[in-house]
Amino acid sequence: MMQSDELARLAELHRSGALSDDEFTRAKARVLSGAAGGDTSVTRPINELRRSADDRWLGGVCGGLARVTGLPSWAWRLIFTVLVLFGGTGVVAYLLLWFFMPLAPAVTGARPGAV
Repeated sequence: MMQSDELARLAELHRSGALSDDEFTRAKARVLSGAAGGDTSVTRPINELRRSADDRWLGGVCGGLARVTGLPSWAWRLIFTVLVLFGGTGVVAYLLLWFFMPLAPAVTGARPGAV
């Protein structure tokens, strides 16, 4: 929903008496500050999910998951390896994530040992 639509909806609720003056003021300030509208604490990590350009062995999936979740990339590599041993689901999951996760931009500055 666009910001103008959200403000119009809030104004209508205020006119109808569903929102008090204080509630309307706080909701309007939240919409204008950008806090409202889809970028919640639940969706933010999903929207920030990117394959790592720096911490990668194959596609950078484990490095990207490590950055978002806080679990080290070696742990994600171990998880995918264990899932490969249980019916090959690790391969399918890794390939799907590799395909659907966008690549994060590389960090500026060369890595040690990079030529």
